[in-house]
Amino acid sequence: MEYRKLGHSGLIVSAVSLGTMQFGKSMNMGSLDQKATTEMIKFAIDEGVNFIDTADVYSRGESETLVGNALKGIRQNVVLATKVRLPMSDTDFNHSGATRVNIRREIEDSLRRLQTDYVDLYQVHGWDDNTPMEETLRTLDDLVREGKVRYIGLSNYYAWQAAVALGIQHEEHLERFVTAQLYYSLVGRGLENGWMQYANYADVGILVWSPLAGGYLSGKYKSGEHAPSGTRFAEAGQFVPIDEAQGERVLDVLRKVADRHHASSARAAIAWTLSRPSVSSVIVAARSIAHLKDNIAAVDLKLLPDDISELDRVSDPGVPYPKWMVLQLNDAEDPRSRIINPQKYADGGPWQDLRGRKK
Repeated sequence: MEYRKLGHSGLIVSAVSLGTMQFGKSMNMGSLDQKATTEMIKFAIDEGVNFIDTADVYSRGESETLVGNALKGIRQNVVLATKVRLPMSDTDFNHSGATRVNIRREIEDSLRRLQTDYVDLYQVHGWDDNTPMEETLRTLDDLVREGKVRYIGLSNYYAWQAAVALGIQHEEHLERFVTAQLYYSLVGRGLENGWMQYANYADVGILVWSPLAGGYLSGKYKSGEHAPSGTRFAEAGQFVPIDEAQGERVLDVLRKVADRHHASSARAAIAWTLSRPSVSSVIVAARSIAHLKDNIAAVDLKLLPDDISELDRVSDPGVPYPKWMVLQLNDAEDPRSRIINPQKYADGGPWQDLRGRKK
């Protein structure tokens, strides 16, 4: 196993971590029971995984309960993360959001279900338009000071929202977010349009969720055909948006790269994700021990530069504004960039000067 720092904290986590959405009966993501949950968690730990990620909303608390039972006697051996923000009731509208009331209630419920007196990483599951940011941040800071939470993170924010939050935390001397849990895959590279650069600048560790795009990059699904019975797509539908035309091209190259290394498409896709900048850990949520073993093995698969270049090219989503203008001004037109960072230009540079192109 490979280990990395959790963002700018001093905590060390496995490069591959175990997701838990498949534990419980309500998510249509696997419906694993207590026996299967315990077996999977113990297998992951034996393989060197020391980081487990869950959420209160996963099967409305059942996932946390199953994880808590599985960790009896070994809780101190793992870095345990959970989340708060999404609805935990169909009737009580205050049982949702990043409010002081809901965060306070949910941390106590999560600690009870997980059978622990603290969580290592407590994450806000999404931006809350209806709650003042200061209220959320001060509540999280209180939980850290009380010892119920060791570190805090965010999930599913725009980069500007994260920047605002970290700015408030800095100005008010509040506990900082150390991680951002975000979707990223070969068919979902939107993080590269702002988030990756911000994470590097602010020293925020990215926790990748769904590196296989809901199972799409496993290569089990064929365009125009029904998903095989028992798969995630068959039970839960398409979990993330995918451009199927480009997706087919990505899968074709991914299979070729994987074959060169005698590996599965899933393993090669996770290995590509592990190679990206600012990634603290890649969360995998396998439905079987065999799939989990294959996913974890991605840590040992070292893709060659040519492999990565091929995958980068076929999965390139294009460069939207203002990113292309930032690259033009900073990397193509400013002569200081070549002098200060010559290594960036070893292969021609990150951007071709638009002024030198002809139609």
